[in-house]
Amino acid sequence: MQPLPMKPSALCLVLSLALLPLGVQAAGPSGKIDCIAPANPGGGWDFTCRSVGQVLSEIGAIDGSVQTTNMPGASGGVAFSHVVTKRAGQNDVIVSASTSTTTRLAQHQFPGLNADMVNWAGTVGADYGVIAVSKDSPYQNLESLLDAMEKNPASVSFAGGSASGGWDHLKVLMMARADHIQPLNKVKYLPFDGGGEALTQVVGGHIDAFSGDASEILGFVESGDLRVLAVLADGRLPGALSEFPHRTRSREWMSRASIGRGFYLPPKLSDEDVAWWEETLHKVYESPEWKEVMSKNGLIPFDRSGEAFNAYVHQQIADIETISREVGLIQ
Repeated sequence: MQPLPMKPSALCLVLSLALLPLGVQAAGPSGKIDCIAPANPGGGWDFTCRSVGQVLSEIGAIDGSVQTTNMPGASGGVAFSHVVTKRAGQNDVIVSASTSTTTRLAQHQFPGLNADMVNWAGTVGADYGVIAVSKDSPYQNLESLLDAMEKNPASVSFAGGSASGGWDHLKVLMMARADHIQPLNKVKYLPFDGGGEALTQVVGGHIDAFSGDASEILGFVESGDLRVLAVLADGRLPGALSEFPHRTRSREWMSRASIGRGFYLPPKLSDEDVAWWEETLHKVYESPEWKEVMSKNGLIPFDRSGEAFNAYVHQQIADIETISREVGLIQ
């Protein structure tokens, strides 16, 4: 019996594989991918992992599934240390990152670790900060909340998904400083392991206000449990957040309040694996499926890959170190 003729596409694949040197595999993971969200479910890191994981499958960019692993602790420090020390060389791991990650790196809160120990793959958009209260809160707008803080800085308590001194806390301090609220060390901030836990406390009336990011709040807003006092931007945002009020007083710090959402990879990956992830995440960013996710969740365009993302991360670390000194979080 004569063998069946091979289709040209299949023949090309066989030839290309035959040309690979012995022992060399094609770049990119095979099978299940582990996306680590460095916080409990419900926050921005968790949202990024789950949303990107779904789109990776929808557009056929991977041949397996994406599992989200929640790894809370130290505002991303537990996950960062785990990936550096336990997952080196593994090309089937990605970690959700944001300005909360670079904030703790800028403040030297990951002992013995630094930004150069991982591979910064790329972004999938940017998020703006928000200040929100429960539906029963006496604060009807941001101005009334700030007026109360001007009279007594400790009169309003804030909850956020980052540690004390982390990005959610830093946003509150920058806002208070811009309004000349003093002393800043009297401003109350309570940290939680993820935005979901912080939101639950605010919605339940246990804490006055939430400091977090736009992508974290939409479910609570749609249910009517949360009132957005301000999006921390110098103009109204497109998409799902277009109707929300934006910050109108003391705008000079607003350009600092956006948060880039992206991913880093373990150390000791091949150049080919790093390049594969850079290209694949960019495909996600450019896809219609991801554009729809961005529109529904208040994300804004922000595209950085590879060296451009790495440069952005290091510049942001330098900027946040300066801001942290300005508000007294570090010496």
